[in-house]
Amino acid sequence: MPSERLSRIVSARVNDPGAVAAAAARRVRATSLLGEHGRAMIIAADHPARGANGVGGDPNAMADRFELLDRMCVALERPGVTGVLATADILEDLLLLGVLDGKSVFGSMNRAGLAGSVFEIDDRFTGYDAPTIAEMGFDGGKMLTRIALGDPATPSVLENTAHAVDALNDRRLIAMVEPFISVWQDGRIRNDLSTDAVVKSVTIASGLGRRTAYTWLKLPVVDGMERVLAASTLPALLLGGEVKDADAAFASWGKALRQPTAQGLVVGRSLLYPAGKDVAGAVDKAVSLL
Repeated sequence: MPSERLSRIVSARVNDPGAVAAAAARRVRATSLLGEHGRAMIIAADHPARGANGVGGDPNAMADRFELLDRMCVALERPGVTGVLATADILEDLLLLGVLDGKSVFGSMNRAGLAGSVFEIDDRFTGYDAPTIAEMGFDGGKMLTRIALGDPATPSVLENTAHAVDALNDRRLIAMVEPFISVWQDGRIRNDLSTDAVVKSVTIASGLGRRTAYTWLKLPVVDGMERVLAASTLPALLLGGEVKDADAAFASWGKALRQPTAQGLVVGRSLLYPAGKDVAGAVDKAVSLL
């Protein structure tokens, strides 16, 4: 990241903390969640807050905040990118850099399920809440909802997600629910990405909360996406995850996007840290699928 941009962030945080709220107040909001192509293309960067800094073979790839911000700025400047999803620290940096005009913005809400921890399934809400998302003029909040049928912490996960869904729906803000059926395996939480498991996660997540008018789903792309996306009428955004075979991933995203409830992509690491190191090229390729 150029030293001038870095200095702007640090100077504001030290000398003028109110600059964050001022930047949020003057930000030009997106007129639609969907771009000119009729689909959303959202860049995600909330992984570090859960201690998930690894990309590929580098366990600390996302731990360099200046490099992460630089890559995000490149991605957000590409044509067709409609929005961003991140925690408060990153979104505030981006506000101070002035790169969120015309973008939809989603705050990440629950980040306590630290990667690799013994309490990973107990993903409490330690990030954004609905009142702050509304106050900042953002478009919605996202909650990771891992459902481990063998873990007694799961009911509280579902309850807390439902409360967040209610709070966002009450404010007419998007409640972006990211559900998984998860299991403990060798001391770690693993997400079951079989078609049946993802279908079950969709049906459970769709029923959370007393209202669902503003609820969207954030779903992995797996085999049998026709069945997955037929399990609910809620709008769905497809998550990218960490990609090992870029060509296969892009092909599967393109196929899934043809389903009627699929409204776009939410992709982070695979676009911000592509194998070829060409962030702009990776983002442009993803946008072309829309």
